[in-house]
Amino acid sequence: MNGTEMLLRFSVANLLSIAGQQELSLVASKLKGPEAGLLDVPSEAGLKGLPAAVIYGANASGKTNFLKAFRFMETCILYSHSSLDPQGGVPRIPFALDERIKASPTRLEVDFILDNVRYAYGFECDNDRFVSEWLYSFPEGKRRKLFERKDNDVDFGSFMRGAKKALVEFMRPNSLFLSTATQNDHEELSKITSFFRGMKYIGSMSFSADAINESFKGNKIDSRTMKLLAEIGTGIVDQRVRNREKNIDIKNFTEKVTQLFKEQYKLLPSEIRFETREASDAVIELAHRGGDADPHYFGLERESAGTRRLLKIMSSVFAALDEGTMVFIDELDASLHTLAAEKIIELFLCREINKKGAQLITTTHDTNILNCKSLRRDQIWFCEKDGVGASHIFSLSEIKSRPSDNFEQGYLEGRYGAIPFAGNLRALFAGE
Repeated sequence: MNGTEMLLRFSVANLLSIAGQQELSLVASKLKGPEAGLLDVPSEAGLKGLPAAVIYGANASGKTNFLKAFRFMETCILYSHSSLDPQGGVPRIPFALDERIKASPTRLEVDFILDNVRYAYGFECDNDRFVSEWLYSFPEGKRRKLFERKDNDVDFGSFMRGAKKALVEFMRPNSLFLSTATQNDHEELSKITSFFRGMKYIGSMSFSADAINESFKGNKIDSRTMKLLAEIGTGIVDQRVRNREKNIDIKNFTEKVTQLFKEQYKLLPSEIRFETREASDAVIELAHRGGDADPHYFGLERESAGTRRLLKIMSSVFAALDEGTMVFIDELDASLHTLAAEKIIELFLCREINKKGAQLITTTHDTNILNCKSLRRDQIWFCEKDGVGASHIFSLSEIKSRPSDNFEQGYLEGRYGAIPFAGNLRALFAGE
C-alpha cells in the first residue's frame, strides 16, 4: 500500500446498545492542546488527524459496543459474500429496547484516507438484506461517486473503473457489493477493502499460554516488547523457543465446537478460529534472572495474566506502528499496570516512534491516563447510557474545559458524566 492510511470518522446507528446515530471523530479540533503527535491529513487542507482516542464510561455503558460496531462493519465487508448463508440474512443485533428502532435499518459509515485520497463508505442493513450501500472518493476535495446501491440495484459513477454490471449479477441481497467485488478480484475496490483488512483487534479477555503461542506460531517475541517488559519491572530478561510434543487429536472436537458456535451464536465462519496443529508444537519460554544470576526459563502458563495479555497487545501495537494501520483494544487496563497502559498510548502520540501514522482506539477505566500530558481533549471520549438504555458517545472537547484542568479529578467528580452512580450502599442492607 502506497501513501497514508488514516481513519477520520466513524458513525453507527441501531446496533447493540446504540440507538440513534453516534459518531467518533479522529479529526483534531481547533481547541488548544499538544500538537506534536498530530497526523497530517493528505489533500485536506487545514485538517490534522488524531493518532489515538481513549473511551471512558461506566460498566455496561456501551463503550465496547463502538469497537464491536466497527468490527461488525469490517466483517461484513470482508466476509458477507464469501461466508454468509445465502438464505441466512444479515447477522446484525439491532437496538432491542425500542420496537420502532429495532425494526429500522442499522447504519454504519466511515470516512478514511487511503493512498492520500479521502473516501466515504457506508451501508444500511436490516435482518434480511443490505438495504443501501455507497462509496465516494474526494480527490482534491471534490466528491466523485463510485457507486450507490439501493436494494439489489447499483448505480455506478463515471469514475468507477473495472468490471461493474457483471459483478451485480453475483451480488446477493445479504452480501455487500464491496465484498462481492473484492471476492471477484476487482482491483480498485479490493484496494478499499484492504484498508479494513489491515485493522487489528484485541478483546478484553485474558489469553492462555496456548493462545499466545499460537499467535506467534513459533516466532520469537519482538525485541521491543522484550525491552518494554524489562522496563516495567517484570523481571523478564530473555526468551527462547522450543518444540514440545502435543499428542492430543482435536480435529473432531474442533469441528463439533465450530458447528455449535455457528448454530447457537449465528457467527460468521470467518469469526471462528480453530486449527488442528501437528504433533510438534513450538512454544515460547521467558527467562527470569534469579539469585544465582543465571536465567531461569518458564513456559507462558507460569507467567501472569497481565504479562500474557501484554505480549498479545504489543504484537499488534508494533505491527500497527510498523505498517501505519489501526489497532482497537478493549479495556486496555485489564490486567495491566497503569504505567504500562500509558506507555502503550504514548507510542502512538510520539511522532518519532509513530512515523507511519498508526492509530489507536481503546476503551479503559484507568483514570490515571487522563493525566497524560500528551493527550488532547479531543482524544478523550466518554460513553454513557440515557434513561431508555441507549449509548451516547461524546468528546471532552465538546465540554467547557481548559487544557490546564485536572481531567482525572473532573471526571471522578462527575463533571463530564459517564461515571457509575452507586447510590447509598447502606440501603442495600436496609431491613436486614
